[in-house]
Amino acid sequence: MTCLVSGGADSTCLFHVLTNLGYRVSALHVAHGLRGDESAEDARFCVEQFGATVIEAPGAGRSEAELRELRYSLSTGRLRATGHTCSDQVETILFRLVSSGTATGIRVRRDDGIVRPLLTVWRDETEAYCGLEGLLFRVDSSNRETKRGLIREEILPLLRRLHPAADPNLLAALEEHRELPKPVERALADLLASSNGSRRIDLGGGRTAVREYRNVWVERSPARLTRPVRWGRWLIEPRVSGLVVRGWRAGDRLGAGGMKVQDLFVRAKIPRSERDSWPLVVKGNRVVLVPGVASAPGYEGTVVVTEDADDASG
Repeated sequence: MTCLVSGGADSTCLFHVLTNLGYRVSALHVAHGLRGDESAEDARFCVEQFGATVIEAPGAGRSEAELRELRYSLSTGRLRATGHTCSDQVETILFRLVSSGTATGIRVRRDDGIVRPLLTVWRDETEAYCGLEGLLFRVDSSNRETKRGLIREEILPLLRRLHPAADPNLLAALEEHRELPKPVERALADLLASSNGSRRIDLGGGRTAVREYRNVWVERSPARLTRPVRWGRWLIEPRVSGLVVRGWRAGDRLGAGGMKVQDLFVRAKIPRSERDSWPLVVKGNRVVLVPGVASAPGYEGTVVVTEDADDASG
């Protein structure tokens, strides 16, 4: 297992715990060089404390989300553990709630082998652990300048003034379990009754259940572009009528017989973990625009797309 270490309390705690539990752990520090001498000192610290391998990956001009995916793209082919905690989870829920209207959080394990063993631990607990074990750690002075830093230093303290249980109450948004309406239960039972062919059913609330042979998943329902539509970190505003925004489906091509959307994703280096949630603009059954990637001939300017580039999600 590779532990991605920054030198902070969270990754220091993670590396120490995994090692003490008997796991064979190597450390990797990705140096973006954004803070000059301070960044160089972080790298030196990680080498001395963890025996870390340091990879230079200049980060100038990259967003928070781009830097995160850059780190995650390294040392593939094995598990990579990060020090995300409950505190990061709360910050992510809050950011996604106000930026996209959905209370979603950080996954314990991503499809690309990124794991977060500390998601049940709070940040102050990792700092306390380091103190008890006599472990030194670094503090990133640039944290306050990020969107996550704004949430951590200014917004959450105000929410705690409104209610002292603000943090666990935000976390509880991920744990809500509601009974499905009976018609939806019956539709799902019918969907699962056979594994032949493919079928889709509308679950309501903007969600569609899909079955293709033995595979079943839930995806966001298509939305007509009669007005601006928020899709994840994208805001899509129509300039012509008759357009729909939906998720990517196997076999989708851009325009009439154009390149496969999957190949466009690969060429644009869109991480596999993001492709299923990437919006496509379609007219009829034809994909006319892949936001941020390509548009079909004749459909340039048919929508205005705005992206929240500095996604603070984990």
